[in-house]
Amino acid sequence: MILTQQEKQRLLSNEQIGKWERELNETGVIRNQSQLVSAISHESNPITSSKLLTLAALSRLGRNTEDSLALVWLDKAIKLDPQNQRAKEFMIRSDWKKLKDLLSPLSFPPIRETDNRTAKKKTAEQYIEICQSFLTGADAQLQLLQDNLDLAAKLANSDAVQTYQQLHDLLAAANEKTSSLLKAAEEYDQSITGVFHTSTFYEELKLHLSSVEEIKQKWQQLFVDAAAPVATQENALDQLNNMIGMDSVKKRVNDFYRFLKYQKQRKELGFQVKDELSLNMILTGNPGTGKTTLARLLAKIYHELGVLPREEVIETNRSQLVGSFVGQTEENVRAVVERSIGGVLFIDEAYSLKRVGQTGNDYGQAAIDTLVSLMTGHEYGGKFAVILAGYPDEMRSFLDANPGLRSRFPQSNFIHLPDYSNEELILIAESAASDNDYFITEESKIEISHRLEQERVDDTFGNARTVRNIVLDAIFKKGAFNQEKEADILEYMFLNQEDFRLDKEDASESPSEQLERLIGLESLKVELKSLISFVKMQQFRRKNGMPAVPIQLHSVFTGNPGTGKTTVAKIYAAFLKECGILKRGHLIVASRADFVAGYVGQTAGKTKKKIKESLGGVLFIDEAYSLLSHSAGDFGKEVIDTLVDEMTKHNENLVVILAGYPNEMNQLLESNPGLRSRFKKFFLFPDYSAEQLLEIMTSYAESYRYELTEEAGNWLLQAIEEADFKGNGRFATNLVDEMIQAQATRLMAVEGDEHLFESSLFLNVEDVKTALNKM
Repeated sequence: MILTQQEKQRLLSNEQIGKWERELNETGVIRNQSQLVSAISHESNPITSSKLLTLAALSRLGRNTEDSLALVWLDKAIKLDPQNQRAKEFMIRSDWKKLKDLLSPLSFPPIRETDNRTAKKKTAEQYIEICQSFLTGADAQLQLLQDNLDLAAKLANSDAVQTYQQLHDLLAAANEKTSSLLKAAEEYDQSITGVFHTSTFYEELKLHLSSVEEIKQKWQQLFVDAAAPVATQENALDQLNNMIGMDSVKKRVNDFYRFLKYQKQRKELGFQVKDELSLNMILTGNPGTGKTTLARLLAKIYHELGVLPREEVIETNRSQLVGSFVGQTEENVRAVVERSIGGVLFIDEAYSLKRVGQTGNDYGQAAIDTLVSLMTGHEYGGKFAVILAGYPDEMRSFLDANPGLRSRFPQSNFIHLPDYSNEELILIAESAASDNDYFITEESKIEISHRLEQERVDDTFGNARTVRNIVLDAIFKKGAFNQEKEADILEYMFLNQEDFRLDKEDASESPSEQLERLIGLESLKVELKSLISFVKMQQFRRKNGMPAVPIQLHSVFTGNPGTGKTTVAKIYAAFLKECGILKRGHLIVASRADFVAGYVGQTAGKTKKKIKESLGGVLFIDEAYSLLSHSAGDFGKEVIDTLVDEMTKHNENLVVILAGYPNEMNQLLESNPGLRSRFKKFFLFPDYSAEQLLEIMTSYAESYRYELTEEAGNWLLQAIEEADFKGNGRFATNLVDEMIQAQATRLMAVEGDEHLFESSLFLNVEDVKTALNKM
């Protein structure tokens, strides 16, 4: 028997539904709920959709019995399939909770025998109105309860039967007593207006009112008894273990926890513990890896084990500690430490306290010295814990430069929080969406992964913080652009792929078009196109699981100034972004001054900073040969050594272009074998011919709506051929600027020229001669 594709899909769907049903019956929840909800988004059969919605709703109720969204899903499931008995059964279990305020309208004003006749009559009329209003819909409500009672009995749900029976009986009693109260209120009203008024009617009214109030109390008690018990708070270690990722961190903290517990047990047994384990911690990691969250959990762990009397964390940073005049810093640090007694002092970006090359006006060192003193002194020593956090490299340098501080943090108390993988960040995205009652489709996960790859350029990548912002942006986009759609519950559940897509920038000129528009450089264009074709092919092979040839992207541009090296570098960066090699595709133009510092130890840091700016793009070092200097005390070699190390470290995330004169560039590459081995691509930029220079000038002038007259163009071409002009393209554009100024001076000298507009469009021979003489 050959099955159709539709039949195969139905069998597969039923098989998966069966697995989810078994999981729900065994564990009370469905672990991979996002997969289940994704199946709902792709299901077109209403009966199957109803089943899936029911499973998803019951899974949510398994996690939280008061989940209101689950009830909405069950209601939708019943609308899709009115025969869905399982959904009806669970709706029956919860529907009665909506009736909590059913008897609330039976709220009567106080009535007093001592009131005057007018006040009594007004109160009586209010009683009559309230009773009549309630009794108007009472029979319908009673019938609804009876229907639900019958349905609960049919579904053999004994708990629901008992609940609905109690509600039915109480509502029936309320109807009966309200009717009696209405009759008593009417008689009381008549007695007030009549000649004979006795207290008998008043007592009768109070008696029936008391009966109604008693029924209301019993009604409310049913809902109080059914309220969910308060959930016990999860302990700190369980909170950590339930977090996504951080496996190595969890192991370290669990080991630390067990040791502290072990030490506590030894103390309780009477053993002496002379050397207490330090509670001070160093947390290193990039932004969004959970340093602050871990610090708060550590404080809770210390408190739960009785090591510290408080679980409070005092969070601070440089701006709150370092003062602007002598003595203020010490006061700030002492004040923060006093607030931290019994708890934890958390200093984020602690390395910023000790700035490289700080002057006498910077009191960061005073903050460190004061903190060390208070950590070890008799007054506060051992009475609080210190947790320092920051980037790995910066924290390492910071501690190495401060031996007094370094000795207060044992090596075992160094915890590094690694960056999250894309898979872990997707789970965090699902959690962030779930916190807002959204679900992420499988297609959306692909888009999120793509967004993360674009964001993951350097160590400023925000990890969990970044992915949460991506989810919040998608929620905003969905809400801002979906106002016209029908209010279907399924539409409100999902964050789709289009919600995560970034708005495309206005289409500009492509790198290929920019390259073709360049004047001259024909052989270079061919060579660059060949390289880009090779890069695209290797990217294609990678995506299709085939081995790819290593791509050498670092290049050397040689040629005289003004031959287009910087312009081509920018186009090269755009090409590599278009290929998917570079994530940002920006160009950073730098020279010797951007790398070389005046003091020992500063050049490497300055070079790394410039490289960090360039990550995801191209670092273009103009006149790179100037880095090579044979004078004593020159730090150019340190730049080259650092550059080689960083190029290896960042691999394809950084492309470096060295530019300069041919001979000098060759000497630079020979100065460091590592540098030579990393530059395999050489592009020669020839000088422009006279015709090409004229074409550049003409094009540049036209971009500002100026035009060279034919006579001026011919005269200029002859002048370029006869003279040996240096500067190439740069000279050409500067010359046009001078022509434009010369034209302005010439035209403005003539007053009342009625042909000024037409004259302003042309550059003539006189303007060319004036400009050439000036340059």
